[in-house]
Amino acid sequence: MAAKDLYEKDYYAILGVEKKADAASIKKKYRQLARELHPDKTKGDKKLEDRFKEVSEAYDILSDEKKRAEYDQAREMFQSGAFRQGAHQFTGDFSDLFSSGGAGDIFSQLFGGRRGPRRGADIQREISISFRDSIFGKEADLRLSGQGNAPQTITVRIPAGINDGAKIRVKGRGGPGEAGPGDLYVIVNVVAHPIFSRKGENIHITIPVTFTEAALGADISIPTIEGDEVKLRLAPGTQNGKTLRVKGRGVKKGVNAGDLMVTVEVQVPQRLDGKAKNALEEFAQATRDDNPRTDFFSRARS
Repeated sequence: MAAKDLYEKDYYAILGVEKKADAASIKKKYRQLARELHPDKTKGDKKLEDRFKEVSEAYDILSDEKKRAEYDQAREMFQSGAFRQGAHQFTGDFSDLFSSGGAGDIFSQLFGGRRGPRRGADIQREISISFRDSIFGKEADLRLSGQGNAPQTITVRIPAGINDGAKIRVKGRGGPGEAGPGDLYVIVNVVAHPIFSRKGENIHITIPVTFTEAALGADISIPTIEGDEVKLRLAPGTQNGKTLRVKGRGVKKGVNAGDLMVTVEVQVPQRLDGKAKNALEEFAQATRDDNPRTDFFSRARS
């Protein structure tokens, strides 16, 4: 961290969050800005690219509890004039004092410590992948720029079963430093699937069924995340909202696998022709004594 960053740059203002913002709020705001300013969306706009780098730099500091604490303390000392008091009299050009970066260096030099060569700064980027790729894994290309070198593309391996918001460390692909480069941290955003969702190692799906399938029972086909279909048997009288389990068809991690959880959604027909309407009227007549609300009002008054 350069000296001017400690007393000139307001990383909270750069991200648009309050100084007391918690980690979740900081992460949410960064994700919003990163999506808006990502170089893939702002190709050729130098001003927006610089803004993206500035936002990434701010998040790198504020998302790390230790770095954030050091930044807050150093900034407070600069603003209060503490670095201009006492025997050290640090005024004017601070570039040598801060040349290796890191607020820890400031306090080390102020109070007599010595620093050795430091590794380069860690950097952080985001990548978006499909729900299916999060389940099975993939290799994704990530373009890096703005580190004093020509832009480069690296390949990041996304492991199978990764969660939304997970962070992947790519060793040695961060900023340069005297003691070697820092690391690259890639935050993975999983795009929502139109049908499937995930809770833990289980995959969830809601399947529509007809009134007659639920009432009489049926064998129905269910799609899976692998792309094939499985048969699922509905028992007669299956209720709306009931969840059934297909074992072993969830997220696979090694020899273990979650399950596919299937929630039944009974579809009520919106239009009936004469024959279907007559059949339902006969059904209603035949079941007129089967009232599910028999004791409903008495229980409401209890």
